[in-house]
Amino acid sequence: MEYKLTFVAWREALRKGQLLGLKCKDCGTYTCPPRMTCSECGGTNLDIVEMGRKAEIKSFTVCIGVPAGFTGPYVVAVADLEEGPRLMGNVEGIDPTKAGMELIGKKVTIGYKELPGDYMTGGDTRIALTFKLV
Repeated sequence: MEYKLTFVAWREALRKGQLLGLKCKDCGTYTCPPRMTCSECGGTNLDIVEMGRKAEIKSFTVCIGVPAGFTGPYVVAVADLEEGPRLMGNVEGIDPTKAGMELIGKKVTIGYKELPGDYMTGGDTRIALTFKLV
């Protein structure tokens, strides 16, 4: 079995401004980021689709003690795409020291940023999803 949408292809699409996902032909569920099988029914009958880039924040945390290569504090949130999949990303454009419960339910658009590699990634560039408040 092979991946219908590889991580490399997904990352390249992000660089071109597209958020790709998979739609199951059997149950209609959307999956993003890509996986080998449908996240709902486990089927492999999948189509590559372009996802919308609108989502709603469901949860968040302020990261103060951050890993090597990162500068903190910053806000990481979990947001649901309009199509259903749940993604995690950094919330940009807000002061982490003032982040509060008012973030829950806020609408965001999804983007990405590339981060330089480090010793944990073997020097490879990393991709981080970003959320911008609408």
